[in-house]
Amino acid sequence: MSPSFEHEFTFKLPAPPERVYRALTDPAELRHWFAEHAEVEPRVGGAYRFWGKATLGAPREPVRDQVLTALEPGRELRFSWTIQGVPTEVNYTLQSGEGPDACSLVIRHAVRGQLPFRQPRHVIDDLWRIHTGNLKDHLREGIQLTLPDFSSNTPEVRASIEIAAPPAKVYRALLVPELMNRWLFGAARVDVERGEISYGWNYTCEGRSVAGGPTRILEKVENERLVTDWTDWRGEPDKPMTRVTWLLEPLAEGRHTRVTVIHDRFELPVDRSDYQQGWAGFLRHLGKVATDAS
Repeated sequence: MSPSFEHEFTFKLPAPPERVYRALTDPAELRHWFAEHAEVEPRVGGAYRFWGKATLGAPREPVRDQVLTALEPGRELRFSWTIQGVPTEVNYTLQSGEGPDACSLVIRHAVRGQLPFRQPRHVIDDLWRIHTGNLKDHLREGIQLTLPDFSSNTPEVRASIEIAAPPAKVYRALLVPELMNRWLFGAARVDVERGEISYGWNYTCEGRSVAGGPTRILEKVENERLVTDWTDWRGEPDKPMTRVTWLLEPLAEGRHTRVTVIHDRFELPVDRSDYQQGWAGFLRHLGKVATDAS
């Protein structure tokens, strides 16, 4: 396992700094996008407590050493956070963005010890992808949020959409490369007879060449169901495959389709990363393609 380290990431957010600062410090807002339970005393030395199933480690009670160690209203706050016995400290810094309704949130998470994970840096990185994905949706308003459940032994990502097209059109958009490329932005290849499928996502991550997305069709029921495997997005060779299931339910006498995508078999709950927002986005693009397809 990695020793002490500091994770830093910058996220662009669709709101001005003062609005984001409120989302970071108001307990009611924190309970919407960040934690099941939250208590905040907005002063240096005051409580910044959060706990429950949506907090890494799923603590059932607040941790008393979760306190604010620095505070500059509208710009910065820092708090201590013990994660499974390891002391850490999180620093939020807000920077003005391009335009009056945007800003950047810089997160620095310092870990002072050995976290009990095989890849602690990846766990911290995925953790903040989960939380900031929900924060972005919270700031946009009107979007259904799904808090992570770090207590679950069977973590999953689930998203759905109603598409104004019959199941047959949607099913074609899942397996015909010409249509697939219009919603997944890749260079898809499919051999149904051999059970082979690729989205053509090729990129480099941490010095590794990665072929992301699915490789095998595990199950298919025409116009009803498609199941594929899914590779680790970082390309870790010893990370187990996950699974993606597409379910198509006819609506409005078969003229519309309820499409549900379920991504499961994650090794750790934190591995769901920002897939919740990713799949929601792809569903929207899929809907447009299936609706327009002849």
